[in-house]
Amino acid sequence: MFGWITGVIAQLGYVGVALLTFLENVFPPIPSELIIPLAGFVAARGELSVPMVIAMASLGSLAGAGLWYAAGRRIGEQRLRAWVKRYGKWITLGSADIDRAKDGFTRHGPVAVLVGRLIPGVRTFVSLPAGFAAMPLAPFLLYSAIGTVIWTAALAYAGVVLQSNYTAVRDYMEIATNVLLAGFVLLMIRRYIHCWRA
Repeated sequence: MFGWITGVIAQLGYVGVALLTFLENVFPPIPSELIIPLAGFVAARGELSVPMVIAMASLGSLAGAGLWYAAGRRIGEQRLRAWVKRYGKWITLGSADIDRAKDGFTRHGPVAVLVGRLIPGVRTFVSLPAGFAAMPLAPFLLYSAIGTVIWTAALAYAGVVLQSNYTAVRDYMEIATNVLLAGFVLLMIRRYIHCWRA
């Protein structure tokens, strides 16, 4: 898996980084905790620029957040809840996810968007209540961008550190990425089971 992800990023370059982070925000097929550090790893080998990796990963992530914001703003909470009740199980999204995101936004306001972008599992759906509440687009993008860039930069530089210690960890990287991916798959299976039973 390590070789596949780094190969995709090396082949598609910045477009691949942006595309993968966009998809991770819309429907997380591969967690950003794998994508962005490996993009930083590829950049540290000299194939990409680290600042550009951070910029493109942030843009892809913001595009995904913007999609959820638009859904919350244009579709509205009630129609989105009805859609989630009917189709949400296909993307492991349930009413409880909307409730958690809405509760955080209600309690903390726009700051919840910034903080939510730093929390795995929350970062994907925190844009929905901002859309429900008709949060103005400019502050939404500002808070989302701050949280996203912090998150992305931290993960990208983790990949740079990984590259500088590659000889010490290379024998474990394939195992580590496969274990992380297996854990993610098990989590998704659990979510699918929960959603389908509900």
